[in-house]
Amino acid sequence: MKTITINNETYVLESDVKKELSKKNTLPTMKQIVILNRGWVVVGDYSEKGEDCTLTDASVIRVWGTTKGLGELAENGVLKDTKLDPCPNVHFNKLTVVARMDVNEAKW
Repeated sequence: MKTITINNETYVLESDVKKELSKKNTLPTMKQIVILNRGWVVVGDYSEKGEDCTLTDASVIRVWGTTKGLGELAENGVLKDTKLDPCPNVHFNKLTVVARMDVNEAKW
């Protein structure tokens, strides 16, 4: 990686960082499965502004339809036994999020 130092701070190109992160599969995806308080599990295009979060193009995941848990759904997309209930945009406070899971966007 090429670096530059300014005022004793070392910087790298954003593109180099993205390449390294993508090798480790750690880049967050826009589409995410979000687990909320009280058992709600929703999927959609995630964004946040301060404490306010939004899922657009959203669906409630009523039935996972998996044999290997929610991660299987994130990796493989909607399965034959998965039940999605499309809904309007979902708005929620960041404090109500139990977990967020990146998905394989090509499968969704």
